Amino acid sequence: MFSQHWRLSLVLLCASSSLGLKPAAAATEPPSAAAILQDLRSFGEMGSVLYVAAHPDDENTQFITYCSRGRGYRTAYLSLTRGEGGQNELGPDFGAKLGVLRTQELLAARRVDGGRQFFSRAIDFGFSKSPEETLRFWNRDEVLADVVRVIRQFRPDVIVTRFPIPPGSGGHGHHTASAILAVEAFKRAGDPSAFPGQLQQGLTPWQPKRIVWNAWGGPRGNSGLDGPTVKLDIGGNDPVTGEPFGTIANRSRGMHKTQGLGGFSGRDGSGPNVQSFMLLAGETMTKDLMDGIDLTWNRVAGGAEIGRLTEAAIAGFKASDLAASVPALLELHRKLAALPADPLVDDKRTQLDRIIQSCLGLEVESTVDRPEVVPGEKLHVTTVTRLDRSAGRSIAHLDHNGGYFALQPGKPDTHTIELTTPPDLPFTQPYWLREDGTAGLARVSDPTLIGRPESRPTLSLKQEFAIDGERIFVDDEPVYLTRDAQGEHRRRLDVIPPVSLAFDSEIFLVPPGTQKSVTVEVRAARADTRGTLRIDLPAGWRIAPDTRDFSLSASGEKVRLTFTVTAAAQPSSGYLTAVATVNGHEFSYQREELRYPHLPVQLLQPPARAPLASFTFATRSPAVGYLPGAGDSIAECLQQMGCTVRLLAGADLTPEKLRDLDAVVIGLRAFNERDDLAANLPGLFAYVENGGTVVAQYNRPNGLKAKTLGPYSLSIEGPAPQLRVTDEESPVSFLQPDHPALNFPNKITAADFAGWIQERGAYFPGTWDEAHYTPVLAMNDPGEAPLKGSLLVARYGKGYYVYTGLAFFRQLPAGVPGAYRLFANLLSLGK
Repeated sequence: MFSQHWRLSLVLLCASSSLGLKPAAAATEPPSAAAILQDLRSFGEMGSVLYVAAHPDDENTQFITYCSRGRGYRTAYLSLTRGEGGQNELGPDFGAKLGVLRTQELLAARRVDGGRQFFSRAIDFGFSKSPEETLRFWNRDEVLADVVRVIRQFRPDVIVTRFPIPPGSGGHGHHTASAILAVEAFKRAGDPSAFPGQLQQGLTPWQPKRIVWNAWGGPRGNSGLDGPTVKLDIGGNDPVTGEPFGTIANRSRGMHKTQGLGGFSGRDGSGPNVQSFMLLAGETMTKDLMDGIDLTWNRVAGGAEIGRLTEAAIAGFKASDLAASVPALLELHRKLAALPADPLVDDKRTQLDRIIQSCLGLEVESTVDRPEVVPGEKLHVTTVTRLDRSAGRSIAHLDHNGGYFALQPGKPDTHTIELTTPPDLPFTQPYWLREDGTAGLARVSDPTLIGRPESRPTLSLKQEFAIDGERIFVDDEPVYLTRDAQGEHRRRLDVIPPVSLAFDSEIFLVPPGTQKSVTVEVRAARADTRGTLRIDLPAGWRIAPDTRDFSLSASGEKVRLTFTVTAAAQPSSGYLTAVATVNGHEFSYQREELRYPHLPVQLLQPPARAPLASFTFATRSPAVGYLPGAGDSIAECLQQMGCTVRLLAGADLTPEKLRDLDAVVIGLRAFNERDDLAANLPGLFAYVENGGTVVAQYNRPNGLKAKTLGPYSLSIEGPAPQLRVTDEESPVSFLQPDHPALNFPNKITAADFAGWIQERGAYFPGTWDEAHYTPVLAMNDPGEAPLKGSLLVARYGKGYYVYTGLAFFRQLPAGVPGAYRLFANLLSLGK
């Protein structure tokens, strides 16, 4: 909806929440009679379950499927993070972009298994070996407040954690921390003195009955925890489709494609699945998670009659005559309307409206005439209403003039209204990315957004119908609809500025006192766009000219404007910020579209700025070949170092084709991702033998397509969590202080390991041919033994082969000076 709660018209009422809206990306078939009956049975079930873990893919999708589809409970998953710190198996998008993708994957998963989705503001800052470190990065009190908020919003009877609390271990600091926070939030959510600001915002205390750990079996089940435990078989078949819960759950899990889990979608999941649930806090249980919880309408004041009417409606339901159930449902609707507002009851009101709508075959779809709108523009919204059956009921739709018009079965009604959008309409951007946060916590100024999976829609409608005088509402989000050979595609309405800006590099390196050209691309969203562009710089830097004018005659037209930047005399860092002035208003937004086949298009519009770094460094490898792996921006960073970069394919890895290159860089996880690498490694090694230099970046031990990682043997097999250093401030020892990697052309000192982000590195080799590889550095996380495999250098023939697990792919785009200086030395080996 519009953030100013803009009233569209009497027929198009802004909704205060879109939690119940049909996802814009999904076109759904009308529910079958079996699905409607199951929805009615679920209406009579009053139980609620909240599953809590740390990341996308941590959730037990079969348990969620079992609870939501099998037992009809309100079921939700609270993922504390959006998975920003993980890997992307499908493309080059990491960090915040990856968090946006994994948010959408979780929403897609919930559409399959029937659950709802919540998040906290916690950021996945990468692998953590301890909950203490995690809670320090996250800001324990803030994330605890978020978990309490979700509990008070959703009001679960039972909370289930995926991971144990200490003395158990989740194998990852984030995992264990998620359980610690869940238990503490369980104890505080019902306390009115805890986080009283939430009560002032309209929430009320809520105390769940119990919190349990969904314990895993086998040897890992020996967690050191002991408590009352129940076993529950979460196997079985969906009552609507007959499909096994496990098969549905695998399809849900298969939505996590950026994590390489797409293969789950085709797996069978039939048969029993006995799970253990251990009490962590709250009232004990003996047979079932819901022991001692009233799962009927009797739990609600005045709800006993609702329960009786629901049972009668179920008993009288006729699959062959769906509209025949409408009178009983309308009576139920009248009784429900008399109950006081309550989160659970409000959910049930929405559910009953949906059931009545389904029994009538009432469908509403609204579309807009464009996918993007500039504030102040006109927008046409077309609503098509279809009614399949009425069974003699009087059914009317509230029109834009405030009056009702009758609907007739089989006669679709179409109407279009023209709206003028407010001039101060906020631009599209995921709400948790609108402000700069910390490394571990997003900043969200509007507390009503906290917990939500995504931003509220730009435009949300609440369609009102009168059925025999009883009003029901249908939540509706207008979408932009297109059709092609692959089918229908729905896209949310996005709000965009009149121009978007893009720098020609992700980062700019300008040594002190030197100059560099900086180019900004200006793209017009609409025709006849004119204005001026300037670039803001840190203090002490200069730019020429001060501004550049632009004039773009057509929508989508672009122009590239170049400035000369002069660095300050002393080393410094900061940001370049591009600002366009159009019609007296300033705009500073980039435009980034995330397009993945399994997800709806995601438009990001972050600030138009780029990191700026000024420090001294030298390199002796002007010509570098780059063999891409899973995706990173190393090639662009090499260009900022002054290198000429040539992209390579496997067929290019021959001494003849590489002869004119000073060095070759292998992209991260190339040995996992590339099918053309293994067969061409002999040619690459021959290039090294003839005097070339190769720098190979990290790979994962599982799923190697090329298992030979170097000209001499080395192995990354072993306990991956241990063969990494997650503390980016970990002290670094120089095992070979005279080695050229630490001395030429840049003298590397301890200062070069300051300012690193997220981690030192991961997936270090555990064993190697010690007669040929020289370990150059040693580092370790607190309390652990030093690891010596982060940087291995081998002399092979006349050249050098380097294998490194250091996280250069994070450090270089962030402008970390020491990482650039060290990488330049690796490229310059033998020069």
